[in-house]
Amino acid sequence: MTLAIGLTGGIASGKSTVSNMFKEANIPVIDADVIAKQVVEAGEPAYHLVVETFGRSILKDDGSIDREKLGSIVFQNETERKKLNGIVHPAVRREMLQQKEDAEKRNEPAVVLDIPLLFESNLSHMADLTVVVYVDPSVQLERLMNRNQLTKQEAEWRIQSQLPLKDKKEKADEVIDNNGSLQSTKKQFEDLMKKWNLASE
Repeated sequence: MTLAIGLTGGIASGKSTVSNMFKEANIPVIDADVIAKQVVEAGEPAYHLVVETFGRSILKDDGSIDREKLGSIVFQNETERKKLNGIVHPAVRREMLQQKEDAEKRNEPAVVLDIPLLFESNLSHMADLTVVVYVDPSVQLERLMNRNQLTKQEAEWRIQSQLPLKDKKEKADEVIDNNGSLQSTKKQFEDLMKKWNLASE
């Protein structure tokens, strides 16, 4: 029986840090962001739909999608964002489910579904339990501005395009609080691994 763990958080909450801890513990991580990039690569069915929907102005010279240009359209306009999600999300879900099935066939003890929009997209049914990586709103804003060199306004737009972390915290089965040090986050991670009987002795 493979335990499917749904991992989520908010932008700049430290979800990738926790995702890497799972990888270091030899637990396969199926990353929705990585798959989302793959499904819109030139030639893929979702790529053609995105270009049809948003026009050729979102393409780079080499024909690939300019994520910055596309991002600037969808982050400020919910209608456009829904159009994009309607194309990308079904393709990502299909691929994630395929990889999850592959992990189950290999009898992996656990598999992590790393999905930023786990709750927004109503995908928690794909996982046996859910974990949210949480930080306070002020910490999230500061980290995002520093990490992506964004203005306060740009960072707020990106944060507001997701469900607030406090809401995710209420929906999740487990919470890893990432406001403190890396050691503190690691300790919480290790405690969960023991709880799920996944800790390597």
